[in-house]
Amino acid sequence: MKRRQSPGLYRKILVANRGEIACRVIRTCKRMGILTVAVYSEEDRDSLHVSLANEAYAIQGKTPADSYLNQEKILKAAGCHEVDAIHPGYGFLAENADFAEKCLKSGVGFIGPKPESIRLMGSKATAKQLMEQAGVPIVPGYHGQSQVLKVLKKEADRTGYPLLIKPLAGGGGKGLRRVDHPAELEDALSQARNEAVNAFGDNRVLLERFIEGPRHIEFQVFGDSRGNLVHLHERDCSLQRRHQKILEESPSPFMDQELREKMAETALNAAGTVNYIGAGTVEFIVDKERNYFFMELNTRLQVEHPVTEMRTGIDLVEWQIRIAAGEPLPLSQDKIKPGGHAVEVRICAENPEQGFLPSTGILKCWEFPGNGSGNEPSRIRMDTGFRKGDEVSIHYDSMLAKLVVHEKDRQAALKLMESVLRRSVLMGPESNLGFLQKLVSHPEVRKGKADTLFVDARLQELLCTNHSAPDWIHWACALRFLEQERERTAQRAETAGDSHSPWNTFDNWRIGDPEPHRIILVDHHGGEREIRIVDTEAGFEILRESDSVLIHFSSEESDCEITFENENGDSCSHALKIFLHEKELHAVHEKGREMMFLRDALDHAGTVEDWDHRLTSPMPGRIARVCVQPGEQVLRGQTLLIMEAMKMEHPIVAPAEGRVEKIYFQQGDS
Repeated sequence: MKRRQSPGLYRKILVANRGEIACRVIRTCKRMGILTVAVYSEEDRDSLHVSLANEAYAIQGKTPADSYLNQEKILKAAGCHEVDAIHPGYGFLAENADFAEKCLKSGVGFIGPKPESIRLMGSKATAKQLMEQAGVPIVPGYHGQSQVLKVLKKEADRTGYPLLIKPLAGGGGKGLRRVDHPAELEDALSQARNEAVNAFGDNRVLLERFIEGPRHIEFQVFGDSRGNLVHLHERDCSLQRRHQKILEESPSPFMDQELREKMAETALNAAGTVNYIGAGTVEFIVDKERNYFFMELNTRLQVEHPVTEMRTGIDLVEWQIRIAAGEPLPLSQDKIKPGGHAVEVRICAENPEQGFLPSTGILKCWEFPGNGSGNEPSRIRMDTGFRKGDEVSIHYDSMLAKLVVHEKDRQAALKLMESVLRRSVLMGPESNLGFLQKLVSHPEVRKGKADTLFVDARLQELLCTNHSAPDWIHWACALRFLEQERERTAQRAETAGDSHSPWNTFDNWRIGDPEPHRIILVDHHGGEREIRIVDTEAGFEILRESDSVLIHFSSEESDCEITFENENGDSCSHALKIFLHEKELHAVHEKGREMMFLRDALDHAGTVEDWDHRLTSPMPGRIARVCVQPGEQVLRGQTLLIMEAMKMEHPIVAPAEGRVEKIYFQQGDS
């Protein structure tokens, strides 16, 4: 592999990642005039990041371990394409000190911190010990090396309950467990270790006191090889679910200027402790009395970095590349002047109403406002690695995109985000769009009062399970379908050149009274509703059991408007968007969104088997562990298998009390 000979920027960069972050890096490289090489697994052969790059290399393998985590394959690709440097994105190999060292020894640049910094910060225990020595406040707890149960129990008693168990390696909430009582500690340790070893290959943990009323505040920092350090201000990541970030914003609505300046100085002190070079994020937890404690220094770009980019106008990936190539920081601290307010939400293929279970499938409809490029200045930004028609597979995490907005102040930004979500749709896999729509409009979120426990405490308010859609939404969906069918029929008639054929007309004409169109809609709870529609000269008439309602309905593509008189005789008008794909409809309106299916009136229900005592998998996946033995007596609800899919573990439990006769699966099976 050839070492870059001449000074200056890199000529060609390999992006050792996939999805939206690979697309994000590739776009910046193109703007800078740098050639890019994409790597791809078998599942990603037709992915967006592959088509965006100048060159591509097949690393084979379906799972991350066989592809994007395979260091030898990545380095071989770099050699074959004679690249000058590797950008690891975030996740996968981004915080792997051994990989960074291998890159440098091979003569190829690593666009990230020095390997020694990655190694020091990769161990939470070592990081906290270093920070404590440097005078950076840390959360009280146990950060020692011993993992003996007796020692951990003793240290847990000393730390006090409630406490958190955290894996020494990794992040993103994987393996994190809250323990409220000593009796829960042993089971929680076992669960945390199992999840940590699957996610990071390391089952060691540390213990920390649980902070009441916690806020999660992080500072973006940058360092160069000349010893210069700057921060690009804070991001508030307090809106989380089970320690997984959902919404990030900047500036924080919780902080005042005095606290902001104090924490920024501490963040720079933390980065300076390890002579930090490149992009990093110093993460703090802040209690309700505004005392703050160091959590970790992430030695990579964060998922939420666009929030900082939108406020500062700075391309953080460009800074990474320039600093890795030996250039100084482009700006000094006094020249970094953020403005306005930015908010980001993470759009995921998951079903919030089913415990946020990850979802897979083909993106049959994928529409969002905004430029979608992730680089041009705009109030709306969409970072994604997916296009309409792409498949969401089981092998990678469920995040599909990051939606970011920027406005003059916080209320304007949240209002814009809500508006954008109302104009967005994803059909195919389940998504969290409705959940996000409710989250950004919640009064406590609007007031900036939500801490890291808010979502879990108010989850039922944020789900779409506690309401039934009003009648007018069903009427609008039925009328939109009716209009679409008429358009299709007219097109068939025009193509066939025979508009008089009964097969090329869509009306319910008959002698005598008009026969209503009967459209059956099924909601996501399985409830059915038949809508009976009659055409009149004045509009559409919806027939009900004892009366009828006159409707005025108009639509232009997905934008629809419905007007009618309510029970008080007042005229009501509602605007909404309705998206159709085959027999699936999505209606997005001011109160949320509804998913419905069209049922053919001629469909006949077959015999439904009783599944109450059958073992079923919630989604396709890989068997991570088998938890029982043949002949073992089990109780209802006892875990039999642990299935792994989309970087999450899903327990398969016994549907009833009984005895295990035979096990048909083993670890590693799909």
